[in-house]
Amino acid sequence: MILLASSSETRAAILREAGVEFVQKGVDFEEELLFERYSSPKSLVYAVARGKLNRAVELFGNRPIIVADTVVAVGETVLTKASNEKEARKFLSLQSGSRVEILTATLFYSKRALFEDLSVTIYRFERFEEEEIERYIRSGRWRGKAGACMVEGFCKKYIKNVSGFESCARGLSIEKLLPFLKYADS
Repeated sequence: MILLASSSETRAAILREAGVEFVQKGVDFEEELLFERYSSPKSLVYAVARGKLNRAVELFGNRPIIVADTVVAVGETVLTKASNEKEARKFLSLQSGSRVEILTATLFYSKRALFEDLSVTIYRFERFEEEEIERYIRSGRWRGKAGACMVEGFCKKYIKNVSGFESCARGLSIEKLLPFLKYADS
């Protein structure tokens, strides 16, 4: 059985929507330690996903494992998970009316294969309405989301245009991952 080494409900939902059977267990990994070491969004998201995979193999052994990490970037500014409402407002204001890149590193490990993907989905957002931002902040749905961004929720009505997969923006590039799951060990 494949292990989704993540506590993300959204990543689990993506796998269920694709009909993938899995068990889910989060891994404790201090990703904040990498924020100072990697300044580029691409390097950071890959390093965090790689660290999560190494930790998952350490904890759960040699079984099929999926990990992923997502960051939101406005230019070279990386927006991680907001730690409080003030930071969530700041992140949303940076994205409002901007070109936003959502980068997801998806890794799959099994005895027979190692799949590594770094995907980017680019959004151009209209300006967010202040009242809507406040309602969204009060809802708490931004918690645990990179950049406090939720393209399938709050941000959806503000999308001017998009280039890339929505699954990448939601946190797991399923379209690229699926062909490799045939290498999951029994």
